[in-house]
Amino acid sequence: MSDVHTATGRRRTSVASVRLKAGSGKIEVNKREFNDYFPTTTLQTAVLRPLELAGRKQHVDITLKTSGGGVAGQAGASSLAIARALLKLDANLRPELKKNGLLTRDPRMKERKKPGRPGARKRFQFSKR
Repeated sequence: MSDVHTATGRRRTSVASVRLKAGSGKIEVNKREFNDYFPTTTLQTAVLRPLELAGRKQHVDITLKTSGGGVAGQAGASSLAIARALLKLDANLRPELKKNGLLTRDPRMKERKKPGRPGARKRFQFSKR
């Protein structure tokens, strides 16, 4: 486990790249501290879920680079990236990660705005007279 494992995860317009290597459990996101970048416990647990299921939270150092979207989208993208990197580390983790839905890319995107309308589905106010 001395080598570095990389993976990419996406959610909506967010993209996360991860570098996973043996270490003491240090996590860095965009050259900032993990707790500083993802301030709420909900976001933190979402990102760390694959590590907790794999039982490797204290055994790997993680460097994340995220861009695009908001913090919640970046947390989802980071979670997928970490899960994919853990698979490269140990393929036996696949059933557990898959059972918990951590290897599924969330395909939901914002619907595009249509011409002649104020939004994707909203219509301008109808006036009978």
